[in-house]
Amino acid sequence: MKKDSTIREVKPPFAPDSRQAWIRLAVALVIGSIGSVGMWSVVVALPAVQAEFAASRGDASLAFTLTMAGFGIGGLAAGRLTDRFGIVAVIALATVLMGCGYVAAAQASALWQFNLIGLVVGAGSSATFGPLMAEASHWFERRRGIAVSIAATGSYIGGTFWPPLVGWGIQQFGWRPTHIAIGVVGSVTMLAMVALLRLQIGAGSRRSHVDAPPPRIDLRLSSNTLTTLLCVAGIACCVAMAMPQVHIVAYCGDLGYGVARGAEMLSLMLAFGIVSRVGSGFLADRIGGIRTLLLGSVAQGFALLFYLFFDSMTSLYIISAMFGLFQGGLVPGYAIIIREAMPASEAATRVGTVILGTVVGMSLGGWVSGIIFDATGSYAAAFINGLGWNALNIMIMTALLLRARSRLQLATAS
Repeated sequence: MKKDSTIREVKPPFAPDSRQAWIRLAVALVIGSIGSVGMWSVVVALPAVQAEFAASRGDASLAFTLTMAGFGIGGLAAGRLTDRFGIVAVIALATVLMGCGYVAAAQASALWQFNLIGLVVGAGSSATFGPLMAEASHWFERRRGIAVSIAATGSYIGGTFWPPLVGWGIQQFGWRPTHIAIGVVGSVTMLAMVALLRLQIGAGSRRSHVDAPPPRIDLRLSSNTLTTLLCVAGIACCVAMAMPQVHIVAYCGDLGYGVARGAEMLSLMLAFGIVSRVGSGFLADRIGGIRTLLLGSVAQGFALLFYLFFDSMTSLYIISAMFGLFQGGLVPGYAIIIREAMPASEAATRVGTVILGTVVGMSLGGWVSGIIFDATGSYAAAFINGLGWNALNIMIMTALLLRARSRLQLATAS
């Protein structure tokens, strides 16, 4: 009996891929779905805010740019804090920050104030994406790819129900009361879910990476070099990704279909993105993160090409669904690659750094597309710009894949 007691004392408190891991993942998914509102509400509110402040499309698009900048910078800080203090405290702090940001945005008396507050909203939302993906990677080994993808799917689940909900609120009550409602209801709900996540993780095991499985692959690159390459790749793919996601609502308005149709297309795009993210997770568990991300990038390029040639309402619905289905697995792919090749103890920091790169791409893509529209009166040149950036992403991921193959052959030969 004494021997059995000793065994129980040294038994690890948590096993990867266990039932407890899946429960944690389910709670994380709900948190990510609610917290992602910061990424999507500004897109739906863009026409109303532009009209109230009599701004140009480029100036109004800056709100999204600053929100995503706050999301990226906040994600980097949240990643570092998560590696040190654990995910629960970081998300709780971020939730309060996001709620205050939404209430403050509703009081804005000028466009520059609304845009600047976007930094706060984005920073608050950031902890519910990159840090959650890194955290989920510590809970799984055999199903790490699907776990990371599911954690990232929260932003697309939120993207499915938030745009229509925010759009309805703006139509019924105006964008200011809608922002206050998001801040109050969202914060209360998320804090309740954070408390539930704390119960699942436990106060004695704040940092999940302590018992996390080790890396799977060796690219023979330093962590800093690989992080830099992934950041550049993330910028490139997300400049391309931002064109439809940020401007589809305004694009439909310009074509005469109405912003409500555009919000429906955005919702459809993100709904199919859910399928893509989950599917890419299954695929990554079989062929690896690099190959999965490369396939997604090539497919995204084809979808962007279709936007250039078709603009009827029916075709835009179809292409938006295709775009979501093709590109949904790209961003979580970077987190999967990081956990396949880097130590668990720095995963949240590295993921936060690369997510910052993707956010730079989204911010740059959303803003530049608005500038291109103002200069040309059309989104055609913006779609072409996205295709060029997407090609850069394909080049980087192809180079990493070829390097991985050569190292494998070298290891086999030796």
